[in-house]
Amino acid sequence: MTIEARIRELGNRHRNLDETIQREMTHPAADSLRVRELKQQKLRLKEQITSLEARAH
Repeated sequence: MTIEARIRELGNRHRNLDETIQREMTHPAADSLRVRELKQQKLRLKEQITSLEARAH
């Protein structure tokens, strides 16, 4: 898999996590632990994307 393809894949996962977080937060009884874990996953993906983008240029 090329770096560009990996960046796209991670970007898609990042967007999906963002949508999941938004849905979780709309529930009146949102699980704050789950939301925090999702946000941490999202941050790790963003860090991976940034690292790959730096290597691609």
